Amino acid sequence: MKRRTLGTILLPVLAVAGLISIVALKNDIKKHNNFNTPEADNAGLTVPAGFSAAIIADNLGGVRHIAVTPQNEIYAKLRGLEKGKGILLLHQNGDKADVKMAFGNFAGTGIAVKSGYLYASSDEEVFRFKLNAQNEVIDPNKPEKIVTGLLSRGEHEAKAITLDNAGHLYVNIGAYSNACQVKDRTKGSPGQKGCPILDSAGGIWQFSASKANQHYGDGIRYATGLRNVVGLDWNTQDNQLFVMQHGRDQLHDLFPQYFTVKQSAELPAECMYALKKGDNAGWPYMYYDWQTHKKMLMPEYGGDGKKLGGQNAINPAAAYPGHLAPNGLLFYTGKQFPAKYRNGAFIAFHGSWNRAPEPQEGYYVVFQPFANGRPSGKYEVFADGFAGSAQQKASGSAIHRPCGLAQGPDGSLYISDDNKGTIYKITYKK
Repeated sequence: MKRRTLGTILLPVLAVAGLISIVALKNDIKKHNNFNTPEADNAGLTVPAGFSAAIIADNLGGVRHIAVTPQNEIYAKLRGLEKGKGILLLHQNGDKADVKMAFGNFAGTGIAVKSGYLYASSDEEVFRFKLNAQNEVIDPNKPEKIVTGLLSRGEHEAKAITLDNAGHLYVNIGAYSNACQVKDRTKGSPGQKGCPILDSAGGIWQFSASKANQHYGDGIRYATGLRNVVGLDWNTQDNQLFVMQHGRDQLHDLFPQYFTVKQSAELPAECMYALKKGDNAGWPYMYYDWQTHKKMLMPEYGGDGKKLGGQNAINPAAAYPGHLAPNGLLFYTGKQFPAKYRNGAFIAFHGSWNRAPEPQEGYYVVFQPFANGRPSGKYEVFADGFAGSAQQKASGSAIHRPCGLAQGPDGSLYISDDNKGTIYKITYKK
């Protein structure tokens, strides 16, 4: 997807250059003075007409996924321990949220409130805390260990989680590889025969949400062929699991005879999949080309950028440009936003690092319309500006990087940032 830049606006060249210089100067001043909060107007974000954005908490540490209770309290999972704690409970008071409690001696990504429990993950385990009637943790020092021994080998180790309404817990176990090469990320190295990584990773595992001390081996490999999933959610309208896959990297770096630098910057797609038990999304044998809408054979397994692949793999429900890093997925079921948003999906794109020499891209939240439980129509950028200036975005030196999404009881949308530890709240007024 090509984003609109200042160079596309019909203004004199000198005016464009002047405007860029002013924006750069303002951001340099903010950085020099340690100002972490964007401009007051919509918290520095651009949102559709009728919406407003506010920063309700800041400087919390790297906030990954978040959950909002019916009482409008916020649970935030930290990617690293802050003063020895990895979970924050924030109390909202108007347009601000203050830390009410910090607990949990483990860092990670996943967090969810379900059926009287707070679920939270580290990179190797999933815990749950009993909640009282106000959805507050009863004993923060004694979580129940639900799953242990999850595979974590230093790449794609985040254990994102979600739950259905039938007592099941779903956990991502990311592949500890880019494309299952014999020598990972090595130019020209072929793919491993049979890709043994898929025996223990590269998919979604299903566990009981209530049974203690399950091991990774006790889970059901619900879906396979998924390189890495950080954004996932249960679609209650369709009663189905939806996930956002991170596509593979370095097509040109590893196979320059088949892919140009530009192709490598834009391919493969970041894919949304609607999963059923037993589904195979095709990694590492295929990738999806969002421009031609075709499943292609991976070069590690004989592909050349032209050969089709993935004959036995499911098709994505929707596809997006490459390397945007989808880290959050949320189906909107509230009534505050206009009707077109109901049952559609919000996706938090964390932003790219590997599109050079093309500008880096992402760092925004998009909305994907749905109809009858499936994507319907083109997605649209819903909230942008997290990265800061145009230069900061293009270079990948983003100030904020959206990661987690949550819906409040009044239908407000919450967005977390794992770079500066900011939480945004987006509301709509007619």
